[in-house]
Formats: sequence, C-alpha cells, structure tokens
Amino acid sequence: MDRFWEVSGQKIELIDREYDASQGSPVFTVEGKYTTRGWTEWTQGFQYGSAILQFDATGDESFLNMGRQATVSKMAPHVTHFGVHDHGFNNVSTYGNLLRLMNEGRIPENEWERNFYVITLQASSAVQAKRWTQLPNGGYIYSFNGPHSLFADTIRSLRSLAVGHQLGHAVMGENDKKTSLLERLVQHAKTTADYAVYYGEGRDYYDEWGRTAHESVFNLNDGNYRCPNSQQGFSPFTTWTRGLAWIMTGAAEQLEFLKTIDDSELEPLGGRESVEAFFVKMAKATCDFFIANTPTDGIPYWDTGAPNLYQLGSDVYDRESEPFNTAEPVDSSAAAIGAQGLMRLGRYLGDEKYTAAGLTVMQTLLSDKYLSLDAAHQGLILHSVYHRPNGWDHIPAGQSVPCGESCMWGDYHAREAALYLQRLINDDPYYTFYLQK
Repeated sequence: MDRFWEVSGQKIELIDREYDASQGSPVFTVEGKYTTRGWTEWTQGFQYGSAILQFDATGDESFLNMGRQATVSKMAPHVTHFGVHDHGFNNVSTYGNLLRLMNEGRIPENEWERNFYVITLQASSAVQAKRWTQLPNGGYIYSFNGPHSLFADTIRSLRSLAVGHQLGHAVMGENDKKTSLLERLVQHAKTTADYAVYYGEGRDYYDEWGRTAHESVFNLNDGNYRCPNSQQGFSPFTTWTRGLAWIMTGAAEQLEFLKTIDDSELEPLGGRESVEAFFVKMAKATCDFFIANTPTDGIPYWDTGAPNLYQLGSDVYDRESEPFNTAEPVDSSAAAIGAQGLMRLGRYLGDEKYTAAGLTVMQTLLSDKYLSLDAAHQGLILHSVYHRPNGWDHIPAGQSVPCGESCMWGDYHAREAALYLQRLINDDPYYTFYLQK
C-alpha cells in the first residue's frame, strides 16, 4: 500500500506537469502519455478526484490544494451538464469527496466553502435525475444515446442522487411538482436489476446467473422493453466486464447507503425488505458471475464472449490473466472498479468469499504485473481497455492486442479501492461516498 500511494502521487504530479489541458480531459494513455478521446467529458472528475484521494490517503496537502483548486476552476460545467449520465463520476468524485473530508474533520470547517460544495452537489443531483425516462412501472436515467437507452454504467451515478437526497434536495418540475431523489434512485436501480442483469430465469437462450447487458433498449411509445444491446462489449448476449463491474460496485455501495435511510422513506417505494432484496440479488449475481468468469488473479478479459477468447484455452479462468497474450485484451479497469464491489458486498453480507475475491484483485493490481513503475509512464494501472470494438486502444509494436496502457477511470477506482482497503486495515473511519451521520 505504501508503494502504491508513492507511485500514485508521482503519476498525479507527472500529469499535472506534462498534460496539455487544452486538449480536453485526459482519457487513456498512448505510449504512456495521457491523451483525450472525444465522446463525452466523463473523466475530468476522476483526474482531480484522484488528487483529493491522494491527500486523503497520505495527508500531503499539496494534493488537496491541487484537487480543490481544479474543482473550483474546472468542474462547474459538469454540475449543470444536462447531456450526460455521468454526474456521479464527475461531481461526487470532486465536490463530494471535498465535502466528505470536511465532515470528517480532515480539512478545516469553512461555512462558505461548505455551502459551495452543498449547492453544487444539490444542483448536480437534480440535473442528473431530470434526465429521466418514465416507464409504466418506474423509469430510469437515460444514457447519452437518448431516452430509449439505459446503460449499466449509470447505476454508479446514483451516488449523485443519494448525496442530493441526504442534503434535502429534490427534483422540481412543471407546476412545482416535486419528485424525490430517493424515489428516482430506487426506480433506476430496480429497472437496472430487472433488465440489465440476468438471473438464469429463462429470459433468453443465453440467460445465466449474473450475466449483464451494457445497454437496455426501450420502446418510448409504450414503455416496453425491447432488447439488450452493447456499445462497448462484443455483443448484446455476452458480458462486457466493465459494465458488469459498474453494477457490482454500484449495487453494493447503495446497499450500504440504504442503511442510512429511515424505513418510512422506503415504505412508499415498496418497503425496506423488498428494496434491499433486489439490490442484494443484483449484487450477488454480478459478483458471482465475475468470480466465475475471471482468471484466478482477479483481472478479467474485456468481454466474456470476446471472439478470440477460445484461443486461450478452456482453462482460461483457471489460471492467472495474461495481458500480453495474442488473442484478446484484459481490462484492468474492470478489476479496479469491481474490487470495491466485492469487498463492500463481502462486508455487508459477512461473506468471506466476496471479501477474499476483492483482496485477490487488489493484490494483483498493486503488484509489479499491473502497477505502472516506469517513472515516465503517466498511467497508474496498466493493461486497461476503453473501446475495443471501435479500435480506440493503443496496440504496442510487437503486440497483437491492446496492452501496457492506462485509463483515467481505472486509475481513479484503483485509488478509491486502495483508500477503502487502507481505512479498513488502519481501523480508520469507514470510507463511503455518502455523507455519514
């Protein structure tokens, strides 16, 4: 852990010195240098949030100053960005972490600074929740593809709604109609659980416990579900492992958040027993699928149905991952995201199976095999993949699949998981995205 944070700090400083911010937000590395890739601006909060986490873990105030100043000067457009489903990524990682640190007494209490964080998080939560498709029985926050589209990723943006609800906020509509952020949180999660996650109950020929679809498509004329789809995975009927990981961790952390909610608030939404039951089922199914379909060191390949995966043999999940193979790339960012879900679910359920799996992932990510020890390489965790179908990822000379590179979300979530683990090891206050009472 000490080595990890030392390397992490070096990478943050390296990016701060070398990266040309006029390009846009850093997304992934090419030959060890962070570059941008236009789709939506969803990674900037991870860049500055990483500096805030670095301070949290080490106490080095230079990183606090870096993260705080960048949050104030750079993040405002993300607070009122109506075009994305990424508010939980950008704004809770920055404003949210700063407010949490103030609540913990890690940074000095300042009334105006506190109010600044509060109002930005309240605004962000309402903007995110307003991006809503109503269904006959519920609804969902729709992706940047449009109102017909639910992404697996978006369960992680429920962070924004949770914090907004804690801060006493709501969504205000026409004629002053007030909608609960908690209601939208639970309804989006239920739609994700019902349509993005499979439980071996015969929904289609490929239905398997814990399999996930990256995108779920709905008919806006009548609200009916139409089909699974995948934007970044191999197919609608295979599992893109980063989408799987978003649900693993999003579900587990929301289970922890629900413990802070009074029973009376959950009663109109089906009651605590019903709500927690579908969250637990979703979290267990996805975590079980990850464990069953990942090599023994905890680093998955980018998609469980990737077309050339067969070339690695039928025992591909019975041995360690092979990032330099010639068939299909691994995705360390999926591991970095999913590790936290495994550890949180293990603690929530008291089930050592999930805890041990999460610790295995972390042991591998922090090892020489995946930790980027080259002082000139700006990335922290090696061997991530962004968009394999589009061919966006760099393939080094002499290799046939992407490898050796990093991404901003993988690096951030490795830091977040490491901070979570470090606090457990040191018996420090339990790390949560939400504001503890």
